[in-house]
Amino acid sequence: MKELVAEIAKALVDYPDQVVVNEIKGTQSTIFELRVAKEDVGKVIGRKGKTALAIRTILFGVSAKMKNNYILEIIE
Repeated sequence: MKELVAEIAKALVDYPDQVVVNEIKGTQSTIFELRVAKEDVGKVIGRKGKTALAIRTILFGVSAKMKNNYILEIIE
């Protein structure tokens, strides 16, 4: 899952080498902290948050199948 989030983010940004995804595992949920270059934060969030919502929707679909809760946090 971590690789999926990283690949999606790298496809969206201008500086793909600065994409970092940290995975924090809990007992019932996993948090993915996504860090990108300061110039690329808007591209990952998207207009009115639609891009971030789309990434979270993908994670939600996978979490239902995997019986785990995946959460995406975009760190500025």
